[in-house]
Amino acid sequence: MYAIIRAGGKQARVRPGDVIQVERIKHPGDRVTFTPLLVVDDDGRTITDRGELGEIQVTAEVLGETKGPKLDIFKYKAKTGYRRRMGHRQVYTSIKVTSIDLPDAARRVATEEEE
Repeated sequence: MYAIIRAGGKQARVRPGDVIQVERIKHPGDRVTFTPLLVVDDDGRTITDRGELGEIQVTAEVLGETKGPKLDIFKYKAKTGYRRRMGHRQVYTSIKVTSIDLPDAARRVATEEEE
């Protein structure tokens, strides 16, 4: 089973047990929940309905924060003396996906389609 989640303006494909880095999350606690954009269950059934996806939760555990690589930005215009130097270093939050919780209704529909 895997899910596609959106975090920090980017999308990631996650399975339970995966450790990923997302843009910084200001987290009040140890756990973070995401509403998935797409879920594929163990039987290969794809869930894309917004109503069903609203009931599904992807739970992750916050592991910590790290900094990404330093990016150097240099602006220059010839013959005018214009030079600007800047840098940027993005802060990332490491999270470990602990579970993808399907509601009982979604599990029932998956078993009914098999029969």
